[in-house]
Parts: sequence; structure tokens; C-alpha cells
Amino acid sequence: MRPFGSLLVANRGEIACRILGAARAEGLRTVAVFSDADADAPHVALADEAVRIGPAAPAESYLDPERILAAAEATGAEAIHPGYGFLSENAAFARAVADRGLVFVGPSPEAIALMGDKAAARALAEQAGVPVLPGVNDPQADDAALIAAAPDLGLPLMVKAAAGGGGRGMRRVDDLAALPEALALARGEARAAFGDDALILERALDEARHVEVQVLADAHGTVLTLGERDCSVQRRRQKVLEEAPAPGLSAATREALAEAARRLAVAGGYVNAGTAEFLVSPAGEIFFLEMNARLQVEHPVTEAVTGLDLVALQLRIAQGRPVGVRQEDVRLTGHAIEARLCAEDPAAGFLPSAGPIRRWRMPEGDGLRIDAGYGEGGEVPAVYDSLLAKVIAHGATREEALARLSAALRRAAVVGPRTNAAFLTEALAHPEFALGGVSTLWLERTFDAPVEAAPTETEAAVAAALWLAGAQAEALAAAVRVSPGLLGWASDGGHAARVSLRAGEQVWEASARAEGADLWRVTMEGETEVRIEALEDGAARLRVDGTRREVVFFRRKDGLDLAFGPRQLGFSRVVPGAAAAEETAGGRLTAPMHGRLTALDVAEGDAVAKGAPVAVLEAMKMQHRLTAPVAGRVARVAAAPGAQVAVGDLLLEIEEEERA
Repeated sequence: MRPFGSLLVANRGEIACRILGAARAEGLRTVAVFSDADADAPHVALADEAVRIGPAAPAESYLDPERILAAAEATGAEAIHPGYGFLSENAAFARAVADRGLVFVGPSPEAIALMGDKAAARALAEQAGVPVLPGVNDPQADDAALIAAAPDLGLPLMVKAAAGGGGRGMRRVDDLAALPEALALARGEARAAFGDDALILERALDEARHVEVQVLADAHGTVLTLGERDCSVQRRRQKVLEEAPAPGLSAATREALAEAARRLAVAGGYVNAGTAEFLVSPAGEIFFLEMNARLQVEHPVTEAVTGLDLVALQLRIAQGRPVGVRQEDVRLTGHAIEARLCAEDPAAGFLPSAGPIRRWRMPEGDGLRIDAGYGEGGEVPAVYDSLLAKVIAHGATREEALARLSAALRRAAVVGPRTNAAFLTEALAHPEFALGGVSTLWLERTFDAPVEAAPTETEAAVAAALWLAGAQAEALAAAVRVSPGLLGWASDGGHAARVSLRAGEQVWEASARAEGADLWRVTMEGETEVRIEALEDGAARLRVDGTRREVVFFRRKDGLDLAFGPRQLGFSRVVPGAAAAEETAGGRLTAPMHGRLTALDVAEGDAVAKGAPVAVLEAMKMQHRLTAPVAGRVARVAAAPGAQVAVGDLLLEIEEEERA
């Protein structure tokens, strides 16, 4: 630890933007790194300098220590902040940074190695008097050893990556027969996310809450705990909503959590920011889960209630200075809730949704904070995680914070990749969440299979009006001279324009008459009056049958994508005279998302049953098992393991067996 005047941020997305902003506010010269997929990303523009570090694949860019170190040396950066994910909890990388004479903004390599080894961290917790759940804590244990030990631990079980965090490489097992596949998928995710496929096994605690304590320690003996965060709202072990402080805990439980976190930090010789994570039973018992030796995704809610800038304090500590805050100075004010806005499609089983961002509108207002890693015109790559932005609301009470966050998400609009915004608003509006204290099982149990509602006739009428208004504007631009006042006028009252739009399985046949430049009367089953009051840069303010509506849209050659706040709709234009016959997938298995084919379990000629696992696709650091769409025999294999595939690409064809 020593003073430095320049900082390289070894990360991407919203956390890179967050750290770069804090570093520049501290007067530091900043350096960003980027892969080919991120050449035009916002974090690149924020830095004073930016260095390309390789192709899109994380293993060849953000996970390659030598490329990061070479970028630091080339730019004269004196310190490196790893953010979270990627190399943030890689002890060898932290050691290499120090060996090159640079400052690593984070804990020591020894502390990272200790906390990153979940078996060693559990042993440390036991020595510090912190309760742990029963499990197999040997990261050297192979699948056979873990399977053999499982019956004695009992069900349910949790398979966990020994390295890293963030929910990657985790699988819950409720049936011992499912354990082998869970181990295989968890190892694949862990290898892709952390470069280490070691696993441990632990008994799962049902109906528990996931509560964590923010720790901040300097090299002068100060160890602070900054309150707790409740991160129980999770899907597939991935946090979705986080809040501070944790609602409904007794004073005794809060005190026990803070004391346990302090003991862990002291016992591990911890310096810088870290998070001690616990499971809290319905009875208020606490059990050590893990300690993340880095900044957490959800750190903004702690910043909101404490008024502290954790990144600025990290930089201060890394320079060897006292943290400058006493425990008695830490006061929690109000309540904060964070929602993770992700590029995923809830209606399609939360499959990742990559691609260009056509429109991007984020809300502003009192008590709101947006930490974003993307913007309009950007591209969401398939090779990284799905987090687009974090929407954080702070209020005097939990109820006020909840109301502000809900309103903010209703105003957020993204056109391009599908997002979970509408799903988030639904979760926030649920009465059980409003009461506080839900368990880690609540979200998946309550929202099992979200179904996207089909467009209403009014929404389809708006789409038709915007499509035709665009066509009219194009025609006007191509004309030599036409008075806008004559648009839509004809001596016989005007001819109706027609357009057919498809959304899912439904086709809307629209007939519309323009009255001037801004009013469309759209007829489908009934008539809808759409008045365009303002139209600029992909956003429209409308009066639809007298009701004001705001919509963000992108007009394609073959259709229109639009967002009514968090509700995203896509319409494709049906060309008159085109064949109406619908295609059926039959035995064709296509990629449901962009990604890499990591495994193919069948070959040409193999017989398969409907629903049998046939392949594994890796997208946004998660492993997705693909199954046979029909029963039959594999007639063709169109992709090989290791291939990068795009959504819709053919993977294999199955000759369907004849039905009796």
C-alpha cells in the first residue's frame, strides 16, 4: 500500500463506470481496458486512456492477468482496481500486481486466497465461533467423493464453486439422482467464470434469508461494519433485489451478524472492503455462508443509507491511509432498495437476450440512482453476464424507497434486448415482498413461469400508427415539395392506409386514415384514435382515445419494436401477398440464444426421447441444458462443441419417429 496518482480498472460494464467515476473525482488519472466486444462501451469513453486487451472471450481478455498487467505497464498505471467478478478474487493476480510494483485495490493475496477457498473460510468461521452448516469442504474432492458423501448430509443440498462468487457455479439439489448433472453444470460454470472448477457440497437451509454485512478495514487496525443488506430475492442463486437495512430482524440478530462479520475480518487479517454473507433461519439463527473479498454488486444500497462512498474509501485504504471513519460515526439513515435490470427474457424462461440497444431511457428523480454499463446504440454481448444497470431508490422509510423504485422501473424503457423490468415491477408490487423478510425460495416459488401478455388492440393500433407515420415521413422526405397541411387530405375524404403486423401468433390487420400530420384513426375490430403530440428521437408522446401515453420505439424495415415503460413489444410487418403458411420446427433444434456450444451428447444415428438432454449451451456465464424437441433419431448434427452460435442457428435435426 502506497500513494498513487493513476488507476487502471480491470473490468467492464457498470462497475467499471462506477469505479472510473470515483477515481476521477479523487483526482486520479484513469485507464480502462476493453475487449473487442466492448470497443465502444461507455466505460471506455469515461477513462482518460483505454487499452484493447483481446477478443471478446473472457479467457482471452478480462480473465487474462498478463494482458491486464501489460496494459498497466504500457500506460504507466500505478494501481489496479479489479471491480467484481473476473479477476477480483484471484489471489495469484493480486500477487502478480504487487510483484510488478503496482498497488492492488483490495485485500491482500493471502486474504483473497483464504476467503476464496470456501473450505478454508468455513474453517476460519468455526475458529472464530461463527456457526456453519454441515458439508464437504474439500475443494480437491472429485465428483465421486461428493456423490458418496451426499447421503450422510441429507437433502436438500447446495453445490457451490469453491472459487469466486456471484451465484456462478451453484446448483441446488433436491434429489440425489440429479446430483451428477448438477456437479457437471456447476463445474462448467465455475470454469468459465473463474477459471477454476473446484466444488464443495453443503446442506441447504430452507426458508432462510440471505443477509450480508459490509466490512471495511484499514491497515491501522480499524475494522468497520456498515450495517447489513438483505439479498434474499434470488433466482437461480442470482440476486435480483437487494435492500439495506434488512427488514424485520431483531436487534439481537443484527448485533450477532455484525459481531460475526467483525470476527471473521479480524481473524483473517482482512484489509479493504469485503462482505460477510450469512443465512438467517426463521428463528433468527445465523450460519456463515462465505466471505467475498471484493466490492459487491449491491454496495450502492449501503452507500445510500450510510452516506459513505465505498469506492473512494477503498482507494484511500489502498494508499495506506486510515479509513477516517469510526464505528460510532456510522449511522444508517432511511432505507434503500436496488433492482438489477438484466438483459433476459422472463417469458422465455429468463434466457439471456443479447444484441443492439436501439433505445435506452432511464428515469431520474429524487432518491434515485442509476449505475449503468450500457446506453443507446450499444451492444449487449452474449459472452458476459446479463446485468445492464442497477436502479437504486432511497427513501426515509422502506415504503418510500419501494414506491420510488417501483415508479422508476415503470418509467424505464429499453428497446432491443428483452429485459426483466416488467418482472421486477411485478415482484416489487407483491404483498409478501411489501411485508419484508421473504426467504431465498420466495421468488421462484411465487413467480414460477412468467407469461408475457399478448398485445392489446390499443397497443397494436399504436404500433400501426407509428409504423405508418414513419412511412409517411419517408415519403415526405422523398417528395420534391409537399405542404404538411395537405398530409392526409383528399377530395373524397382520403383513402385508408393498410398495414398488417404480427406479434407472436397473432396478426393485426390495421386500416388507418391520417387527418393532418399528427392524427391517425386506426381501425381493427374497433376504431382507435392515436394523436401524436410529440415525436422525437425514437420517443413519442401520444393521446390514445384521449388518454396520454408515453412510448419509446424503433422502426425497422420489417417491423416495429416498442416499449410502454417496462413492457416490451415486438411487431413484424406481414408483407401483402406473402405466403401465410406457418413454419413448424418439427425435429429442428435451434439455439435459443447467442452463446457457445460447450457439449453435444448425441451423434448422427442416435435414438433420442422427447425431452432428453442433448446439448449444453453457455451464454452470459451460465450453462443451459438443451433437450430434444421430439422423439426420433438424429439425422444431422449441424454444430460442433466449442462453436459460437447465434440465436436461431441450427444445432441438430431429429427425424421424428412415426406415431402409431
